[in-house]
Parts: sequence; structure tokens; C-alpha cells
Amino acid sequence: MPYVEKNGLKFFTLPSFETEGVAHGFFTRQGGVSPQPWQTLNVATSVGDSRENVIENRNRILNIFGMSYDSVFDTWQVHSDIVHRSENPRPIDQPHKKGDAVITANPRVALMMVFADCVPVLFYDTGKKVIAIAHAGWQGTVKHIVSRTVEKMQAMYGSQPAQIIAGIGPSIGVDHYEIGESTAQSVRASFRDHQDVVLRQEKGGHLYFDLWQANKILLEKKGLKNIEVAGICTACDMQHWYSHRGEHGNTGRFAAVITLPA
Repeated sequence: MPYVEKNGLKFFTLPSFETEGVAHGFFTRQGGVSPQPWQTLNVATSVGDSRENVIENRNRILNIFGMSYDSVFDTWQVHSDIVHRSENPRPIDQPHKKGDAVITANPRVALMMVFADCVPVLFYDTGKKVIAIAHAGWQGTVKHIVSRTVEKMQAMYGSQPAQIIAGIGPSIGVDHYEIGESTAQSVRASFRDHQDVVLRQEKGGHLYFDLWQANKILLEKKGLKNIEVAGICTACDMQHWYSHRGEHGNTGRFAAVITLPA
């Protein structure tokens, strides 16, 4: 697996993005200052960790890219289909906008979102030199957040789907993602033609939702040809990744970051 170790941090990269020279990373939980149960590279205050710890951890991550935490545009993630465009970092004294995807064409802006089982999806338009990041939990997936992201790239920058590469990062795998019937109904309504692909039913009526395959299907339907799936399950490897389900909610959040070449 293409893990990179730098400045005491360990992070995963996608070969397709590396080939294009796009700076990015899915940062493991190792190399930070947070105490248990967020040990150690937690990047979210919402879980109970201190602001000081989170700022230090974010600075360690952004330093990998020659930036600092005030170079970031991030959002208040609310499991929506809302996509923002920003050509500037979010001023640290201003509140977050609610939303679950961001796009930019400014190489001085780092896009960051936080995860602990939900699916991080990175985008790079090789023609228009635009990047995006999306947060797709089950709700964002059934609301087609990745589709809305591609549509906004098309509307704002004239992106052509065939020129966009996408990467589905570390997140919970189907074997660990059992869902209830009410959630399954939402999945069936959202993926009418692909229910048998994205839902797995096992003995005893247990249902499992394949978030990786579901988001890949959505991206393919939008016309993307180059989609890379990391295939790393957060619940399978809690030494490296935070897992909300695997750790029963008592955990931190890891960062996914992408920025354009200067």
C-alpha cells in the first residue's frame, strides 16, 4: 500500500493523484499530540479534544504541504448534498459554512475534511486544474453528494467529466457496515437500478451497504472514467484509522487533504 511517512506522520496517497502531481493525503491517527481516546492525530474539536491539540495536529499535517492551518477551507459537515466553491481559505475567526463538498482552483487553498468511517472522495480536473473534496456517509451517498460535486465543477469551471479523476479513500468497508431496514429503504430509493450491487443481504436478514461501490457507480454515471478505490476499511485497521462504528463513537477524526501544485 502506498503509505508515506514524513515528519513523524503516516498517510496514504492515491497513485493516480501522485502521477498528476496533486498534493494530497489521507492522514492516519499517528503522529499527533491528542491523548486517549483520540490518540493521537485528531483534527476535530467536536469530539471533545482541545482546540490547542487540534490546531497543533492540523499544523503538523499542513506543514507537509508547506502550509499552515489558516490555509484551509473546511466546512461544518452535515451529511448533506451542499457543495461550496471557495477561492480563499476560511478566515479562522469566521464560522464554518454547512456543507459536504468544496471545490477550488486556487493552489494557495488546501481543502480538508474530517472522517471516521464516512467516505472521503477527492477530485482533480486534469484539464481545468480544479480540485474538490467530498464527505459521503450513507446520507451523503444516497443524496448523491459526489454527483453534485461533479455538477458544480462543470457549472463553475467548465469541467469535462472524462478529464476528472476521482479517488475514494479509506472508509468503512461493506463487511463492517450493517444497516437497518429504514436506511436500506433510502438506499433502494436512491439506487433503484443497482440495489443488488450496493446492498448485500446475508443469513438472518442482515443487510450491508457498500459505500465504495455506491459512490463509484454515481461517479461512473456522471461520466468519470478514472476512479481509484483505496480499498482500506477503517473498521478493520483501527491502529491506523479512527472508526466511529469500530470504537463505538468514542474516537477522533482523521484528515483528508488535497491542494493544487503551486
